[in-house]
Amino acid sequence: MAASQRTNPFGGWSLEARDPKTIQTWMPVWKWLYRYYFRVQSDGWENIPTDSQERVLFVGSHNGGIASPDLPMFMVDWFQRFGFERAIYGLMHPKVWQVARPMAELASRLGAVQAHPKMAFSALQQGGSVLVYPGGARDMFRPHRMRQRIHLARQMGFIKVALREEVPIIPIISWGAHDTFIVLEDCYKQMQFLNERGLLPWMFGVDPEVFPIYLGLPWGLAFGPLPHLPVPSQILTRVCAPITFDRYGPDAARDRDYVEECYATVVDSMQWDLDRLKPA
Repeated sequence: MAASQRTNPFGGWSLEARDPKTIQTWMPVWKWLYRYYFRVQSDGWENIPTDSQERVLFVGSHNGGIASPDLPMFMVDWFQRFGFERAIYGLMHPKVWQVARPMAELASRLGAVQAHPKMAFSALQQGGSVLVYPGGARDMFRPHRMRQRIHLARQMGFIKVALREEVPIIPIISWGAHDTFIVLEDCYKQMQFLNERGLLPWMFGVDPEVFPIYLGLPWGLAFGPLPHLPVPSQILTRVCAPITFDRYGPDAARDRDYVEECYATVVDSMQWDLDRLKPA
C-alpha cells in the first residue's frame, strides 16, 4: 500500500473522514428515494441497542449490483432514528478506490472505510459500530434465481472480528433490491479463462471477481459489473435479533472449526429470517 494512500484522509484508512454535515446534505435525496422510489418498509429496529456506547457488528446481504440501494435505504433509517453523530462505518471493497476514486472519497465522507480487519478493529475500538457485507460483488451480482438465498461467499473474516472484539452480530436482510435489475448469469470463470490467455484484459487492470450478464437501465442487456440505474422496486428491510456466541477472544478467533461453526450459525439465522421476510 502506497504511503500516499494511507495518509490521504479520504483514502479509506481513516475514521476521521466521516463528515456528519455531508451526510446531512445528502439526506433529502435519500429520503425522497426511500419514500417515493423504493417505498421502503422496515422493522426490527428494537434489536439495536439504544445506548450509543454499545458496539455492534452489523452483517448484511447485498442486493442490486453496484447501486445496491438496500444499503443507502438502511442508512436513511439509521440516521432518522439515531441522528448523524452516532458513528457507524461501512466496510467498502478496496477496488472501489482503485477504479472510482471520486465516488470512493465521497463514500468515505459518508462513513465508508477500507474493507480490512484493521479498519473494523479501529472503528469498534473507538466506540463505533461497523456494517459489513461479506459476500461483496459475488453477493450483489448473484443471479436473480438466487435472490432468495443468503450468499456470503464463505467470507469469514467478520466472524473473527466479532470474536476478537467480543461484540454481537446483528444481521440486516432485505428483499426487493434484486428486482431493480435482473442478473441472468455470472460468466466470470469463462472471462477469467480468456483473461489468463491474454484475450480479454480486465478494465482498469483490476480483476472484477464477477462478470454478470444482466438486464438493466440504461444498457438493456449488459455484460460485466457496469454501473446501472435501478428501476423502482419496493424494498423490505429487517433488522434481525442479535447473535452471540459461546466463546470469545483471540483463541476463539484462531479456532478454524469454531469460526466455521459461528459462520454457519449466522448464515442459517439470516436465511431463516429472509424466508419469512420475502413476499409470498
